[in-house]
Amino acid sequence: MSRSTPPTRRARTRTGGVWIRALVPAALILAWLVAAGLGGPLFGKVSEVSSNDQTTYLPSSAEATEVQEILGDFNDTEAIPAIAVFVADEALSDAQLEAIGDAVASAPDVEGVSDDVSPTLTSDDGQAVQAFIPISSDAELGDTVEALEAQLDGDAPDGVSVYVTGPAGFSADLAAGFAGIDGLLLGVALLAVLVILVLVYRSLLLPVVVLSTSLFALCVALLTVWWLAKAEVLLLSGQTQGILFILVIGAATDYSLLFVSRFREELRTTRNRGAAVIAAWKGSFEPIVASGGTVIAGLLCLLLSDLKSNSTLGPVASIGIVFAMLAALTLLPSLLFLFGRAAFWPRRPRFEPEVVAEEAGMPGRGLWTKVARLVRRRPRAIWVVTTVVLLVGAAGVTQLNASGVPQSDLVLGSSQARDGQAALGEHFPGGSGSPAYVVVAEDRLQEAADVLLADDGVDSVAVTASDSPSGTAPVTEDGIQAVGAPGSAAPAPTVVDDRVLLQATLTDAADSDAAAETVRELRTGLHGIDALVGGVTATAVDTNDASIHDRNLIIPIVLGVILVILMLLLRSVLAPVLLILTTVLSFGTAMGVSALVFNGVFDFPGADPAVPLYGFVFLVALGIDYNIFLMTRVREESTKHGTRDGVVRGLAITGGVITSAGVVLAATFAALSVIPILFLAQLAFIVAFGVLLDTFVVRSLLVPALAYDLGRAVWWPSKLARREQ
Repeated sequence: MSRSTPPTRRARTRTGGVWIRALVPAALILAWLVAAGLGGPLFGKVSEVSSNDQTTYLPSSAEATEVQEILGDFNDTEAIPAIAVFVADEALSDAQLEAIGDAVASAPDVEGVSDDVSPTLTSDDGQAVQAFIPISSDAELGDTVEALEAQLDGDAPDGVSVYVTGPAGFSADLAAGFAGIDGLLLGVALLAVLVILVLVYRSLLLPVVVLSTSLFALCVALLTVWWLAKAEVLLLSGQTQGILFILVIGAATDYSLLFVSRFREELRTTRNRGAAVIAAWKGSFEPIVASGGTVIAGLLCLLLSDLKSNSTLGPVASIGIVFAMLAALTLLPSLLFLFGRAAFWPRRPRFEPEVVAEEAGMPGRGLWTKVARLVRRRPRAIWVVTTVVLLVGAAGVTQLNASGVPQSDLVLGSSQARDGQAALGEHFPGGSGSPAYVVVAEDRLQEAADVLLADDGVDSVAVTASDSPSGTAPVTEDGIQAVGAPGSAAPAPTVVDDRVLLQATLTDAADSDAAAETVRELRTGLHGIDALVGGVTATAVDTNDASIHDRNLIIPIVLGVILVILMLLLRSVLAPVLLILTTVLSFGTAMGVSALVFNGVFDFPGADPAVPLYGFVFLVALGIDYNIFLMTRVREESTKHGTRDGVVRGLAITGGVITSAGVVLAATFAALSVIPILFLAQLAFIVAFGVLLDTFVVRSLLVPALAYDLGRAVWWPSKLARREQ
């Protein structure tokens, strides 16, 4: 005989359940508040744990890296060299030369400038003077260079222009370019997202809820990354930092849009906001996790990179995506449970199950229902025409120059370091101040010097000599030359582990293609005597070579990994292959159009070899997201209504939310263009344009039309491919 539960016990059970359902969201919100509160203050402290030094990111096996590690044994200081250049329109007078000498001698008065300032060197035409001024590696480089420029300019005689260039000058330019990441970039990205969300939802509270979800995800991701960088587990640069900010905001907002869309659907069929949240969570979990997992898998492929600037981006950005998913699946549902229908005010979703039932034949009203019906009427014509158009756009990829750019062109806009290098090249050998360093056995010093002097790209050669007043002694075909008074003995070279350090001043600017070619020639010529060539130019050469290697290795691996994930998700072989092919076609079109815009509109000097790699990883990993959002819903509808109806219904249902997500992601990546760094500006255009292309053409027309034309065969070889339509 069964007993019924007493009414008082049932009441207590219901009350307990209500309290549990309320406490769990409250606890989640509190946990996110605490974590975000810890991460928020770190936005202004990222520079403490980051570095923009190129040699830091080279593989340890690179020749330039080996030389960089050895340099410290020959030089007691780790100072960064700045080159002060004084230029006049006519030959400098003795009085002007004396004033310039006094100005250089007083440079150590600037905080952060080392005492080992070199003597001044006057050009052959008498119109320019240069001096090498070391800046301590512990100093705040940007502030020190700015203060040094101001002091030298104030002390210089009338009619003389002053520039501070060299490695320190260009590094200061980069630091200044990245300075806006914490404030300007973040502000522009958040404002752009807020405006789009207000237009999408036409609500006051919901955009704030979604944006808060994204911002909290970023704060916690930054908290994690900052401490890992501080512990030297990860390397962090300004470039990586900017991408992390944009990626987390864009991805978290996209996942939130998907969840909110599901939540709104459920509110139309149930009055219980808790039930609506749970149903929305169940419906959103798989596409959000699959989407985030795909992006993470693509990013982690960067761990195979030789360049640490690439390999470290993989885990850093993956951490950001993890917290973007967690925020969308924990914090956002908790906030929506708290606010319920009020979150959508003043356009609260109505409880209208009858209307939902009436829409069973074709859900939704408006633009995307019309697009879905168009796909139903002319599927083959649509996918053929869109494919041809995309192929035409992709043809422009042949115009992409991604072989590297000079260091002087990395920063957009005005640059005193760039102007100083140009002035230096007019009056001195172009490579002055940024020599090629050659490490060679002591007994082969002269052989190495002869190889260097025989190259037309080398202006002069010197050997490091600690007992020389300038720290170096010139080397000619006749050996090491004396420094100082006639008849004095030649200084002895500094020897470390039976090796010496030669410095070759190149005739061309250190960051030019001609200088790079000279370094390659020198490495070939010195190969037989076991010499290592490093320096600024060699670092750029090794970086470009590593980037090209990474690009050729990682792109096919990313495709393979994503293909496997899609096969597991969609339980099909044919559909994932088609999705990958359409995404690759979209990437090719984005790169082709970008190449034409870079060359014909912006007149960029070229692109870093890493630009196509980063563009590919982000566009394929993120672009496939929208196909995942679409095709998971199509598969869900296909199990109920058949494949062709499932395609139409899936497109009509997801059209609005996916389009909104694409516009948000494009806007966030476009925000990277406010940072005056060439690489980020190019990446901003490529990803923003490519995402819009994926959103409005590939996902809206090409993929649905292909799937509709193929019908149930698109799910081959799963059971769904054999199901009666």
